[in-house]
Amino acid sequence: MFEGKLPLIEMTAFRNGSLQGAYLIIAARALGLDCGPMSGFDNAGVDGEFFAGSQVKSNFLCNLGYGDHSKIFARLPRFDFMSICTLL
Repeated sequence: MFEGKLPLIEMTAFRNGSLQGAYLIIAARALGLDCGPMSGFDNAGVDGEFFAGSQVKSNFLCNLGYGDHSKIFARLPRFDFMSICTLL
């Protein structure tokens, strides 16, 4: 399915890498860590600084640790499930 189809390979690898990153964040939060996933950064700059001379490319950044809860931006309110969903 993938042989000789570089655009399909790259697109699938990028998507799967994003999903694996999401699993990392879920696992870290389950362990009580605070997570700060980020996009919108200079990918070429990060790749040049950390992955020069390799085929590795950045997808997103995520800081992990224990934040100062007096300074962490509070999570915005979420809708109640039943107020926005209809079960069929």
